[in-house]
Amino acid sequence: MAEGLRERKKRQTRQYISDVATGFFLERGFDAVTIAEIARAADVSVNTVYNYFPTKEDLFLDRSRGVVDRLSRYVRGRDEGESAADAVLRELRIQVEGVSPTVGLMEGYERFMWVIEGADSLKARLWHIQQEALQHLEGTLREECGTGDRTASLVAGQLSWVHGTLMAYIGGEMMAGRKAAEVSRDALVLLGDIEDLLGETVLNYARRAAE
Repeated sequence: MAEGLRERKKRQTRQYISDVATGFFLERGFDAVTIAEIARAADVSVNTVYNYFPTKEDLFLDRSRGVVDRLSRYVRGRDEGESAADAVLRELRIQVEGVSPTVGLMEGYERFMWVIEGADSLKARLWHIQQEALQHLEGTLREECGTGDRTASLVAGQLSWVHGTLMAYIGGEMMAGRKAAEVSRDALVLLGDIEDLLGETVLNYARRAAE
C-alpha cells in the first residue's frame, strides 16, 4: 500500500526531529541538550517532540525496535538444516565481513558510542533494550520448537551473549580509533572463537528439518 501524504509528512517530521537531536547530542553530549532546544531548532513545539518521542532517550536510540527483534528474525529466517545458532552466527558474519553499519562498522560510530558512554540514562536504556531483545528471542525459540522447557531460555541467553560480546568488541575498537575494515577482520576471528566456546546443545538447538 502506497504511503499517504499525511503519513509521509509525519515520517519526515519525525526523522527531522531525530536528526536535529542527534546532531546536538554528538556535538555537546546527551545530558547537555534539552528537549526545548531541540524543539526550537526543529521549529516544532515541545509537545510535538514528545508526541513522536516519549522520552529524551528515544530521540537518540530511535532505531531500537530493529535491535529488539534482530536475533529473532535471524532465527525465523534460518535455512533448512540450520540451527538457531547457525543462523545467528551466519548473519553476524555476513554483516561483519560486509563492514555493515548494522553492527557499528562505519565511520563516526565512535562518536555515537562516546555519547552513550557519557550518559548513565542511555546506558540504562540500552540495558533494558537488551533485556527486551532477550525475552523476544526466548519467545521466538519457544514458538519455533513448540516447547516450554527452560532450554529455550538458556539458548536465548547464550545467543544474546554472542551478539552482545560482538557489539561490545566492535564498539570498543571503534572508540579506540581503529578503522572499520581493520575491526571487521578481527571481529571475524572473534566470532570463530565464540563459536568454539558454544556447547553442542546450543549449536544444535532448533535445527530446521528438511521439508
